[in-house]
Amino acid sequence: MMTNEVNNDRTYWYELLYKIANPVISNLAFGTLVKNMPLAKSPIYDSRSPKVSYLEAVGRTFAGIAPWLTLPDDDTHEGKLRKKMKTEAVQGLENCFAENSPDQLLFAKEHQPIVDSAYLAHSFLRAPNALWNPLNSQTKQAIIAAFKLLRDRKPYYNNWLLFGSITEAFLLSIGEDIDRARLLQGVVRLNKWYKGDGWYGDGPNLTFDYYNSFVIHPMMVDTLGVMLAKKMVEAPAYEVALERMQRYAVGQERMISPEGTYPPIGRSITYRTGAFQALSQIVLMGKLPEEINPAQVRCALTLVKKNMYKKHTFDENGWLQLGFCGHQPEIADYYTSTGSLYMATTSFLPLGLPANDEFWAFEDAEWTSKKAWSAQTFSRDYHINC
Repeated sequence: MMTNEVNNDRTYWYELLYKIANPVISNLAFGTLVKNMPLAKSPIYDSRSPKVSYLEAVGRTFAGIAPWLTLPDDDTHEGKLRKKMKTEAVQGLENCFAENSPDQLLFAKEHQPIVDSAYLAHSFLRAPNALWNPLNSQTKQAIIAAFKLLRDRKPYYNNWLLFGSITEAFLLSIGEDIDRARLLQGVVRLNKWYKGDGWYGDGPNLTFDYYNSFVIHPMMVDTLGVMLAKKMVEAPAYEVALERMQRYAVGQERMISPEGTYPPIGRSITYRTGAFQALSQIVLMGKLPEEINPAQVRCALTLVKKNMYKKHTFDENGWLQLGFCGHQPEIADYYTSTGSLYMATTSFLPLGLPANDEFWAFEDAEWTSKKAWSAQTFSRDYHINC
């Protein structure tokens, strides 16, 4: 049922997204990202240069805010914040890709840029009219050159293969020459690693963590979407990937407890609500299975965010701190630094839906586990065969 009341959940979501993303975006716009972003590192941080953290922050933040920035300007409080962030995001990209910029990002060395170039490419696919088309030609050429520079390094033989694929898919989408083998390798190899019922292996083996959501499903579906548009694959290849993602999203919704918590399993749990990128993208695409009321996902994810984003999540200047629910640097993995944490923004993708969409406009609804544990009727659950 639709409600005519102002949706407080949406207000909470966009204000929280703005709070998380603004330190990255505003500093990038003013050329002070390197100057002001703290470089907190895991206690077991490896030998990679901490400078990769700046590109991590940029790529991951842009991937999360992109759908929200696609909405048209308006005079609401939300609209004003969104317009400000969109303007600063474009300005920030032009700044950091300019010659002699103090915020120049690292592309020429290390393997980590393979990852976060992919998130930046993903943001351009999600919001071409908001984030790519407004850029000046010099900035566009600098970004294209930076992405092509990565071809001298091979992705690791796991989910990283999709980072190469989606970066090439973006280049394909704008008519640039592509590395066809790099484009194909991710989608071909990950399909060979598919384990069934919505789960891909992260490499030959299944890993019980959130990498199917952090990377695999969103990048698989969107890479194949570009390839389908360019007639490089047939529709069934895309449809199978989408059905698998939908099945995985069903599992994600059921994993949210009645109290609005979820299991802290696997590595990279410091990415916080980025664990729900796959479910959030299915919502954004309007592809939730019909047995799931969109409002139940909204209510579940809202409570998760309220449980997670407490004051100790942020430092005194508003930057995310290492941790899961608070400041817990000891749980950060060896590749984790401040910039890594901005994967959290990718759970905010439904903000790309207008306020009158059923996800936002439907009355509050209880999610599956809340129904199940209060003796209410809830839908049966079945595996898929594709």
